[in-house]
Amino acid sequence: MSATSGKVFSILGKNLKANTKADLEPYLSELEAMEDVEEVHFGANSLGVEACEAIAAVLKDKKHLKIVDLADIFTGRLISEIPQALSALCDALIGSESIVELDLSDNAFGGRCADALVPFLQNNTAFQVFKLNNTGLGPFGGKVVADALHENARRVKDAGKESNLRVVVCGRSRLENGSAPHWAAAFAAHGRLTEVRLPQNGIRMEGIAKLAEGLSQCPTLEVLDLQDNTATRSGTRAIVRVLEKWSSLRALNLSDCLLGKAGGIALATSLSLGSNPKLESLKLQYGEFDKRTVELLSVAISQHLKHLTELELNGNQIDAEDECFDELRKALALHDHEDALDELDDMEDPNSDEESETEEEEEEEEEEEEEEAEAQETPESKAGEDDGVDAGVDDVEKKLPPVSDAGVDELADVLAGVHVKN
Repeated sequence: MSATSGKVFSILGKNLKANTKADLEPYLSELEAMEDVEEVHFGANSLGVEACEAIAAVLKDKKHLKIVDLADIFTGRLISEIPQALSALCDALIGSESIVELDLSDNAFGGRCADALVPFLQNNTAFQVFKLNNTGLGPFGGKVVADALHENARRVKDAGKESNLRVVVCGRSRLENGSAPHWAAAFAAHGRLTEVRLPQNGIRMEGIAKLAEGLSQCPTLEVLDLQDNTATRSGTRAIVRVLEKWSSLRALNLSDCLLGKAGGIALATSLSLGSNPKLESLKLQYGEFDKRTVELLSVAISQHLKHLTELELNGNQIDAEDECFDELRKALALHDHEDALDELDDMEDPNSDEESETEEEEEEEEEEEEEEAEAQETPESKAGEDDGVDAGVDDVEKKLPPVSDAGVDELADVLAGVHVKN
């Protein structure tokens, strides 16, 4: 029998291979009898078209359904089967007014299956959590899904209501830069998001900048995970420009994003200005930045980040025994969080010349593009920018020596002289 408990139905992990309705008996009969069921979990089974249609017929009549877990249900299925099966399941949920979470993660959709999600995503305005992790959507599929979410927001607005969408998870799905503007537009349109996770999607600095622009319209954001994409300096500075808008931010993950030395300084400087006092988790592993970022983080922690209990910095270009980490631990200890720092067992040699020519060229190209953009700005727009976060970051970057030996007190003095207009 299924692993049911109260209002929860689950056949999670039973490794069933169900092709027909009969293959799911007696599970379907049990589910059908649960009038007040709130959660259903079908993951780690292989479900064919007829089996999914049978499940859909039961789910359609459930009036109290809150969580629908359809992760990992197509293992071993032909790609030709999945769109029809997926359509049956999602279409059955279109009219659900109780649904809170839909999880379709770990299904090898590919872009060709994205259309099957569109009717639900456009028309159901009740769901709050949407998980689509590890699905191989690609840029085209990502565009289809993001555009459907955008349309959802438009329909909600036309109805005079506010969006219910709070959480979007779509990592490891090859979204790339091609879909980034569409996700950005969807995020901006919903506007009340609290959690966005898009790790490992091959998104580069231009796409990161677009995402940051869209998320700037989400002032309630609490969690942002962009791990293992490529931010470099320009992408990081795009995030820095909107950090001050996220006063409720609790977790920021930019590990493996190649922030670079300038990007690290920009991020740490922004955090040192006190706009994100609720931050609890900061993950910056393998960011290719040096000790100056750590020095600035020490200032940020001592002065503002009193709730930081998780800090990951492993894999950067700093000697693990450098005194900057002693200062960092002291800053954490001020708030009784001396154990927050991760193990520094894979740090890069700060004196090595292993930075690739490609990375150096990218940094040069970014700087040239920024200079060109600045040259094209009107005096009015540039004056407005100079009053913002960029000006504060630039001021600190100019005052820091090539490799700073300044202590925390000296850096604090530098930051104290930087005025950032809110």
